[in-house]
This record gives sequence, C-alpha cells and structure tokens, in this order.
Amino acid sequence: MAELAPRDLPAGVDPALFDPNPGISNENPKGLSFWSLVAEDYRTHDSDPLSQGFWALFWHRFGNWRMGLPKPARVLATLIYRLMAKLTEWMGGIFLPYTVRVGRRVRLEHFGGMILVAQAIGDDVIIRQNTTFGIAGLSGLQNRPVIGNGVEIGAGAVIVGSVHVGEGAVIGANAVVTRHVPAGAVAGGIPARVLKMRPGHEGAEDALGATASETPND
Repeated sequence: MAELAPRDLPAGVDPALFDPNPGISNENPKGLSFWSLVAEDYRTHDSDPLSQGFWALFWHRFGNWRMGLPKPARVLATLIYRLMAKLTEWMGGIFLPYTVRVGRRVRLEHFGGMILVAQAIGDDVIIRQNTTFGIAGLSGLQNRPVIGNGVEIGAGAVIVGSVHVGEGAVIGANAVVTRHVPAGAVAGGIPARVLKMRPGHEGAEDALGATASETPND
C-alpha cells in the first residue's frame, strides 16, 4: 500500500499529521505540565484510580515526558517506562506506544483488546474496547491513521492505513475503516460506509453511502 499523497487527503487536513514520530522528543500536548496533564486524564476517567484507561495514558504521558530529561535520568526513566507500559498492556489489555501523538481528555472506556497504533489521536476522543488502529499491510509500515478531535469509536472498530477520521465523526461498533471519514459523519459496516451526518454537518450529504471517502487508501 503506497503512502497517501497530500492531494489524496480531505480538504483542510494537514499532511504533516501523517509524519511518523521518531520518538526522540516529548510529544505530550503543549501548554500543560506533566502533572497537570495527568490530573486532567484522571478527571476524564471519572477520577477512578483503578481505571485501566487512565493508567495506560499515564504511562504514555510518562514515556513522552522522560524524553525531556537529562540523559542519565532518562536511562532510569526508560527502564521504568518499558516495565510499566508492558505491565499495563498485560493487565489492562491496552497497547498504546508513546510514539502515538495523543491529545487532551482522551477517554479509553471498557478496557481490553485495544491496539492503538495511530499516528495521532486528537482531543476529546472516546475509544471503546477491542479497538484496533494500525497498518493495513506490510508494504506500508508507517501508514497509520489520524483520529481527529471529538471522535467517538465503538467497540470492536478497526481503523487501518493512512486514513483520516474527521472531527466529530462516529465510528460504529465493529466497523472496518480503510478510507477517510468526513468530519461529522456516522460510519459503520464492513467496509465502513457513511450512514448519516451529525447535526451541523448536513452540508456533506453527498458523502452518504460512500465507502467513507471517494479516495482509496491503497
């Protein structure tokens, strides 16, 4: 599967969102300290200290924060991160590498079976159990999805390849998304199709029934 060219992306989508994160810098959201970000994640998960979603995000944030430490301290922090990230994966069933750019107030609901290897996940996203983000084939190892702000993703959804899920879209349970989803769309099925538009996005009715987008991802 070839990399998407900028002309293939929906209008207004920055191609830089699809740039791979080499994992050499702190990619946590800007403007908040590490502990302020952790506190916000804690509130997002109902202030539940046993929430597996919260702890998956905590160690993800820690994995990024450590990249700003002096090298000797970073070595110890890296050992801690690797151990705790693996423990979270085993106990919570959530695989979220620190190289995924994750926005604010992301909620991981109903933990278990989450493989979240996207290029980026925006602000105010809700992700439910048994969800997979990742590549669509071995010929495109960096072809990973970008999830826009305010997206809601149902249980069992699969989103693969260099696809963009637009702001405020809803991905139905068990949908398989392999093409772009317009902002405000409700998509479902295998392969996912746009079923309707949410209020405020009715201007995109021409997308109804399309396989998420007129532009293929392969």
